[in-house]
This record gives sequence, C-alpha cells and structure tokens, in this order.
Amino acid sequence: MSIGTVRPQQLVEHALAASRSEHCVVIFRDITSANLRWANNTLTTNGVMHGLDVSVIAFAAEGNASVSGSASTLEQVTALVEQADAAAAVAEPAEDRAVLAEGVVSPDWEDAPVDTSIEVYSDFAPALGQAFDEAQAGSRILYGFVNHEMTTTYLGSSTGLRLRHVQPTGHYGCTGKSADLGNSAWVGGATRDFSDVSAHRIAEDVARRLAWGARRVDLPAGRYDTVLPPTAVADLMIDTYWSAGARVAHEGQSVYSRPGGGTRIGEPIVDGAVTLFSDPVYAGLECAPFVVASGSSNESSVYDNGLPLSRTPWIADGVLSSLIQTRHSARLTGQPTTPGIDNLVLEVAGGAGTEADLVAGVEDGLLLTCLWYIREVDPQTLLLTGLTRDGVYRVEGGEITGAVNNFRFNESPVDLLRRFTAASATVPSFSREWGDDYFSRTATPALRVPDFNMSSVSQAL
Repeated sequence: MSIGTVRPQQLVEHALAASRSEHCVVIFRDITSANLRWANNTLTTNGVMHGLDVSVIAFAAEGNASVSGSASTLEQVTALVEQADAAAAVAEPAEDRAVLAEGVVSPDWEDAPVDTSIEVYSDFAPALGQAFDEAQAGSRILYGFVNHEMTTTYLGSSTGLRLRHVQPTGHYGCTGKSADLGNSAWVGGATRDFSDVSAHRIAEDVARRLAWGARRVDLPAGRYDTVLPPTAVADLMIDTYWSAGARVAHEGQSVYSRPGGGTRIGEPIVDGAVTLFSDPVYAGLECAPFVVASGSSNESSVYDNGLPLSRTPWIADGVLSSLIQTRHSARLTGQPTTPGIDNLVLEVAGGAGTEADLVAGVEDGLLLTCLWYIREVDPQTLLLTGLTRDGVYRVEGGEITGAVNNFRFNESPVDLLRRFTAASATVPSFSREWGDDYFSRTATPALRVPDFNMSSVSQAL
C-alpha cells in the first residue's frame, strides 16, 4: 500500500533530509483496523479504519524535541520537521542523551505496509450469526466486540537506521447475560489473525458459565482459597511489569527498591519456581525486536531508538534479574541496558494442566473470571485494589456449584507470587483490564492462591 503516490519510506527520507538539526529520528506508523460489534444477539456495527502517525524527533547539541501528528504528504511532513527543529533548538539539556544507534537496515525496509480488512472475519462472522440464533433459543443475550489491527512501523535516522516491523494485533470479548439480566459471564482472548478464534467455542464457554451462575450464593468479605484463571493473572502481571522501572526502583519508590538505596536486582523476591520474562520472538506473541520510542520517560529514551531487543528475564527462578532500563538508567544503576518489550510471559516450574484442574483441587473456595478497575494503592509493596467482574463462582468439593457476589480485592501481585500453592501450564492469555488498548501480548498460567483477600463486597453486577 502507498499513501497516495508517496511511499512511507519516501516520507521518512524526506523528513531526514529536511531536518536542520544535528540529528533526526523519524517514526512512521501505518495502521489499519477492522472491527465488529454486537448487542442483543445482533450485529450492530462494523468498520475499517486507516491511520497514519508520524513522530519527528530532532536532536540539538544538548537537547531534543519530539513532534507527532498525522501526515501523508511531503508538505505535512515538512511542517512536523520544522516544528521539531525549532523546539529542539531551544530545548533544555536532556539528561538521557546518548549516542544514537547506527547503520542497521531491515531486509524488508522497502516493502509496503501490510493492512487488514473485514475479510479477516470471513470464518468468524457466519459462525457468530449461528451463535446468535442458539443464544436466542437458550434465553441468553450476547454482547461483544472484535478488533484486528495491522501496524507497519518504519523507523529511520540520520545515523543510518532503516528499520521496519509489521505488528498484527487482535482481540475478542463476549459478554453473555441471562434474559433477566441478573446473571453475566465473559469470555475473551487475544489473537494475531483470528484463524484460531471460534465463535462457536466462545458462545459455548459463555453458555457454560451462565449455567454455573443459575444458582446464586451471597458470601461476605474475607480471604478465600481462590483460582485465578490466566486472564486474571495477566491483569495482575501487567501491573507487575509496568512497575518495574529501574530508575524509580533505584530512587527508592517501588517494590523493587532495596532498603537503604539501590534496586533489589539479584535478590529472591518471589517463589523460586517463578520466571517472568519478555521475548520479542516468543511464538504467538511476536513483537518489535528493536526499541521504538517517540518520547523519553523513566522507562524509555528517544536516544535508544533502534537498539536491538532480545529475551529478557525480569524474574528468573524467583530472583529479580532485570528492570526496565534505558541506557541512562543503566548508567545510574550499574546494570545492563534492558529496554521494555511489548510482550510478557509468566512461567511456573512444575505448572501443569488447566484452570479446571486447579479447581478440582479446591475443597471450598472461588473461581474468578477477570478483574477490572485496578488501581495502585502502595507502590512500595505494589498493593493493588480493584473489582471482580462477570463471574465469581463458588467451588465446593472440586466442583463449581454456583455464582457469588462480586468483591473488591486488595492484593500485591508480587506477594501473590510468593503465596500461590499451584499453577497450571502457561497459555496465551488476555488481560481484560489492559489488553484492549495497551498490552495484549501475554502468556500466563492459572494460579491457586489459598488466601486471596476479598476486602469488601461489591454491588457491581
């Protein structure tokens, strides 16, 4: 695909040639998305969108400036470059300044952007229609949304970088309700291309969960033997990862801070069976193998654009191994540079089976579906609070016997990784709280926590 008669590579080259700053980095993203939305057992909307995002980062002797906008013509790109150059000329010195990466060229740099279309749902959509009929006959109401995006990123620099990456991103979510709207259940997940997503399976899973909820039991707040399915574990692990900034830890402001100063890198912090890592080539969760940063923060640096990424263990065999490091924070901490990566995998040595196998081992407890409205309470312990949503199920004698009320929880995911008593195998997962808009590439196990803290009863349905 080209933009009119101008190819993305031409826009990048034009921006680099037009800049009058000492150095320049240009990030061009071509984004197409296709979606379907349904409610009341009826498809309500569908659409395809196309967006073009350009970030121009101009570097002066001491500082830099980044300007972003939509641009599809040489004139529009020129305007962004002029704004970035002008801002960089008067910018304050940048504390994270470093030598820019040089000379790496992707073998597919000259290739066109890759787009998606509504055809990605050619198998899913007809099956969805059949699911609507079956739900209607069973007095169930389905609501949901699917989205698929293709983002082609071109990163060029005045130091010779010419990098390209194509990122497919898809997710699905379906909420089912009983006819009286008093019982709800949710099923969701992530995908790269929808070839592995079955509308029939989604509808069957929703129906099964609604059947579990036909019996309602009210329980008080308290600590419960609880199985967290992979989606709920993903909800919590993303917060664990996002809080792993090296600079914040070095300055004593996080759960990864060492008392008295510095970070806890090298210390055991969770159960020795736990490994948490990111890997840009992890099968099914592939993501950009190089740094793409349109702005600087505690966890990213525009000077690091183009640095290669590889498998990075954040926690290995229970030991804190790495934190999210720019080259600047690495100088402060004396640790290797380990930039953030756009996926996350939790593995537990000895983990096996499924969440159903964990449930079978619970004599009296709960099975969650997912969490939402998650907020940080205390960064020093990573204490989080939030709510359960769309299905909390009573487990008695290893069997699900009904649905219970929703709860507010208060837990630290780092502490949970010390206290869990069993784990399933790691599988592709999807965070309902964070996956839609921010972070969809996760693989996690289900975890059994013997004393999960349901701090109060929630009136949310």
